[in-house]
Amino acid sequence: MAAAASIIPPLAERPIKNTICLFDVDGTLTPARRPVSPQMLQLLSALRHKVAIGFVGGSDLAKQQEQLGTAEIPVTTLFDFCFAENGLTAYRMGQPLASHSFIKWIGEDNYKKLVRFILHYVADLDIPVKRGTFVEFRNGMINVSPIGRNASIQERLDYEKFDLANNIRTTFVETLKKEFGDLGLTYSIGGQISFDIFPKGWDKRYCLQHVENEKNLPGGVEYTTIHFFGDKTFKGGNDNEIFEDSRTIGHTVQNPEETMVQLKELFGI
Repeated sequence: MAAAASIIPPLAERPIKNTICLFDVDGTLTPARRPVSPQMLQLLSALRHKVAIGFVGGSDLAKQQEQLGTAEIPVTTLFDFCFAENGLTAYRMGQPLASHSFIKWIGEDNYKKLVRFILHYVADLDIPVKRGTFVEFRNGMINVSPIGRNASIQERLDYEKFDLANNIRTTFVETLKKEFGDLGLTYSIGGQISFDIFPKGWDKRYCLQHVENEKNLPGGVEYTTIHFFGDKTFKGGNDNEIFEDSRTIGHTVQNPEETMVQLKELFGI
């Protein structure tokens, strides 16, 4: 990949013009919270010789480095655009773009009220196991997990089945919507064990402002065709808003293997 990255054509010289492919991470490029496969990286490198590519995920850049990069290769060199935390933290060709902060937007007092309510709610939940890190603070959002983000892989799998059968996260979200309806927040269920809370408009569509601004940058491209691939494209899923956005062509996948199949069919790689 390092050798391939050195001969990637400049953005304006990709053979399929004015086209970018954006990817969700968990369930689309990688199994949930697991590393990317060498086969996927190879395919993405081949795709990058034809179009611009970028990922857009809710996690911070450190987690995306764990899943998509390696000890020797920064994730920011493997993609033309890296949109961590839905684009609140963004990189273009390895260089940072403007960022924003959830805590500045909501204010410390409202943030404390929200977290206090969440932790009381989690404490009262009757679920099979609880681990740790029930609220994870990120630059552009907070991530809430009833079981805790420190759960093992098997515990995550077991909890996902329990959650779907008992509507734990959906009920939690509805309760928060009623309690904090005046704060202008959006709640998005994604992955196996958690959901995200962020300001309205700060879902994965947030990254599109960076894509649209690309034409204004030196050597930039006006992207008139934006493909998005995601596994949580259903209503309420954290890929839904960008999937349905009029600026994108949405593709639903069930897993990374299906992503690879669709890319091979669409782009002949």
